[in-house]
Formats: sequence, C-alpha cells, structure tokens
Amino acid sequence: MTQPQATVTLASLSWVDYLIIALIAFSVFISLIRGFVRETLSLITWVAAFLVAFNFGNTLGDLFQNHVSSQTSRLIIGSVILFIGTLIIGAIVNYLISSLVEKTGLSSTDRVLGVALGGARGVLIVSILILLASYTSIPNEQPWKSSLLIPHFETCSNWIQGFVPQAFNFVNSQ
Repeated sequence: MTQPQATVTLASLSWVDYLIIALIAFSVFISLIRGFVRETLSLITWVAAFLVAFNFGNTLGDLFQNHVSSQTSRLIIGSVILFIGTLIIGAIVNYLISSLVEKTGLSSTDRVLGVALGGARGVLIVSILILLASYTSIPNEQPWKSSLLIPHFETCSNWIQGFVPQAFNFVNSQ
C-alpha cells in the first residue's frame, strides 16, 4: 500500500531551504554567464592551487629561513605565495582557452554545459556546508530540523565525508 505524497508549497519551506535554493541558483547563474570551459578551468585551478600550496608550501617557506624565524610562519608564507601564484597562472590559462572557445562559436553549447556544471557545483557546495554544519550544534536548531531539502543533501554529505582526511575526523572526536 503506498502512502500519499505530501504536497510541498513555498510556505512549507524553511529559510534554510530558501538558502539552499539560492546557493544552487546562484551557482547555476554564474556558470551560465561564465560557461563550462571557464568554470571547469577555474575549478581545476583552485584544486591545483590547494595541492601546490599544501605539497610545496613548506619547501618554499624554507627559503625565508634567514628572514622569518617561525616554521609555521614560513609555511604560511610559502603556501600563500604558491596558492596566489597558481591562481594567477590558472587565470591566464583560463583566459587564453576561453578566448579560443568564444572564437570557435561554441559559446551557446559552452553555456548550456556550464549550467549543468553549476548545478552540480551548487549541490556539492550545499552538501559540504551541511557536512561542516554537522560538526556543530546547528542541526539541533528548529529551522534545520524543519528543512525539507536537507535530508536530500545528507546522502551526498555522507558520501563526501568518506573522502575527508582522518585529521578532520579527529576534530569531530574532540
């Protein structure tokens, strides 16, 4: 025996649901404007910037040993320089490749694919925010509990949590 589906109306949504919808809509809109190629290259650039800063920040920071005594400060300086440098290089590459896409006449296809990427990115951002919120007392608040959308994103959040480093899980146990 099947149960009747509850009707979802705008009045039944909490402000948390509206925030989720707004975040995803904003991501879709930005991707529509920028297009798939620019969005993809931008995402790759940000991931590369984090990886380069994380893996080589200490090495670059050691070059400041004569000027900065604190190891932590050197690590931060090296990481920030590499992070910003990688973002600048990525922006230049992104501009060059995006210019080629515009000249080929594929901008309409690029924008449609951008919408799909923007939707996926919006879902990912919301899922990450829900994951981060799960480490706080926010899920105990009434607007969170009454949200109709959060349960749909918790599956994705749980999946993402499987990729979170053990160090983050250590924070949760404290």
